Amino acid sequence: MNYAVIMAGGAGTRLWPMSRAGKPKQLLPLIEGRSLLNLAASRLRGLIAPQNIYVCTGAAYVQPVLDDLATLPAEQVLGEPEGRDTANAVGLSAAVLHRRDPEAALAVLTADHVITPVEVFQQALATAFAAVEKQPELLVTFGITPTYAATGYGYLERGAAVPGLPEVFRVAAFREKPNAATAEDYVKSGNYLWNSGMFVWKVRTILEQLKQHLPESYAGLMEVAAAWDTPEREGVLRRVYPGLPKISIDFAVMEKAPHVACVPMPVEWLDVGSWPSYAATLSADADGNRQSNVRALHLRSQRTLVVSEQADDHLVATVGLHDVIIVRTPEVTLVCAARGAEHIKELVAAARARFGDRYS
Repeated sequence: MNYAVIMAGGAGTRLWPMSRAGKPKQLLPLIEGRSLLNLAASRLRGLIAPQNIYVCTGAAYVQPVLDDLATLPAEQVLGEPEGRDTANAVGLSAAVLHRRDPEAALAVLTADHVITPVEVFQQALATAFAAVEKQPELLVTFGITPTYAATGYGYLERGAAVPGLPEVFRVAAFREKPNAATAEDYVKSGNYLWNSGMFVWKVRTILEQLKQHLPESYAGLMEVAAAWDTPEREGVLRRVYPGLPKISIDFAVMEKAPHVACVPMPVEWLDVGSWPSYAATLSADADGNRQSNVRALHLRSQRTLVVSEQADDHLVATVGLHDVIIVRTPEVTLVCAARGAEHIKELVAAARARFGDRYS
């Protein structure tokens, strides 16, 4: 049977001050009043049965996730006591699901992307599910067809088609985020795809690979899974999980496993991980100014982004600003040059150092 788990554990610091410890970016109503997590779950409608959709998140976010996805049963939300990177989040999901359905095929999906059209996304998932049913040894990832020479994404080098699966290709290599010239070469070659961080595999296959390449995590995760549906769950989680090696699934498994393949996904794919990328989801006026949930007035300003956490009669007015981000919340107002958005994490750290956790 086919399942999906949505990874929803990130803190989303680059979307501060709206993304805070109590409400991370995936739960913010950023897209037409809906959260990124809500959008991710809705993309599965008609493809994955509701009872087979899981969410893996931080333990502190379990109830907010249930509030956001009102029809999701509590047993389908997996709470990590602390983040130990994607190898363990993926492994936890696979181990718990393996206990419930040893023959499960699992899609591992993200909660921080806007993906359209949904039909193309679903077709790619269906292709991957069919592939792992036919060849269970495969670990399938998805390569987004690049629309420009991005330097902020990792890439997959596409190899030959998998025999018997003409829509599925071997992954010849994983490439880290390139410089501008290398990214241009990648796109021109036609052999490179953006690394989506989404996967499909049999749960027993990914667990076998974790056992081989990350045995310490495998042992701990299997101990956690054995206790998951028992009264001992919380005690075992708190004892075992924080000690697991912190490593990504790419480094731990995907770059080492022998049967890694990809399905190209020609979609509009936007990683909403920063204010500039969020701006791309909004329509612009004639001067390139964009706004969300706020009343704004601009005079001789261009390419500004104004966002408010609360809709009210408060007016944000600008004069002569260019390429500026303004984000207003009840406790914090951020004013930032768009080119400086990459330094927001540093700003959050500085705020924590000076004011404690009050603003983080």
